[in-house]
Amino acid sequence: MELRHLRYFLAVAEELNFTKAAEKLFISQPPLSRQIIELEEEIQVRLFIRNNKKVELTEAGKYFKEEVTALFQHLERITIKTQKIAQNVSGEFRIAYISSIYSAVISELIQHLKVQFPYVNFKLFEISTTKQIDALEQGKIDLGIIRSPIKSTRIKAQLWFQDGFSVVYNKRLIQINSEKEIPNLKEETFVFFNKNYAPHYHEVLLELCAFYGFAPKVVHESNNINSIVQLVKNGLGISIVPSNIAKNNQDPEIGFIELKKVNLMTDVSLITSKEDASEITKSAVAFLLNFKR
Repeated sequence: MELRHLRYFLAVAEELNFTKAAEKLFISQPPLSRQIIELEEEIQVRLFIRNNKKVELTEAGKYFKEEVTALFQHLERITIKTQKIAQNVSGEFRIAYISSIYSAVISELIQHLKVQFPYVNFKLFEISTTKQIDALEQGKIDLGIIRSPIKSTRIKAQLWFQDGFSVVYNKRLIQINSEKEIPNLKEETFVFFNKNYAPHYHEVLLELCAFYGFAPKVVHESNNINSIVQLVKNGLGISIVPSNIAKNNQDPEIGFIELKKVNLMTDVSLITSKEDASEITKSAVAFLLNFKR
């Protein structure tokens, strides 16, 4: 069995059409069919059900597809790691972060790393927690900054800090003097993170409102914390945001009330691959863990 057999198999498994798969591979259909037959004969398993109307994977074929896909992803990670070793930590280093992390921290991190690794090209991506986990597992990023929880056996997570929550509102439109007045917000419209974009975070916000005795009227949604604060500033509603945002927002029109009565925190974690032992990753993590926020 050769790698080309597996590549050809994946192409057919993804397209479920020999003609389209052959076009994708830039070969003609007869050689592709022969390669698939050779693979089936070698492993002594029928992978496809073929007839004049359609091509389908057998149950064995579906399992084989999952495992071969994982195999190629692992091979890609090995290749990337090998290239990094050969480049002696030159090349590029990819950092992903969630929108609720103060951007000045990221800027100072890059400045710190540039001094130590002047030949590295740093790339930044603002990505949701779920997508960061997928990207790290596939070797597409090197360091992620997320809001927990995380469930992955291939990722190492280190707690960076714990964050509380604060109500954010427009001072010109709403008067809130203390946390005791939070239940009075039940008639206000809310701006929340999109449920599909950040499902765990969305559920936490609903829990917070329930603690204060009401269900929020969510009228507007966004996938970016800065957009949410801007919508609040523009008078389109109020919201609940991580307290870290409040500490770093100096806009005089925006007010924050920290929710101290409810014992609910969110963990902000640094995630890296368990296989990554590079000096640049160690330096980046150490800088963030020691950063004075």
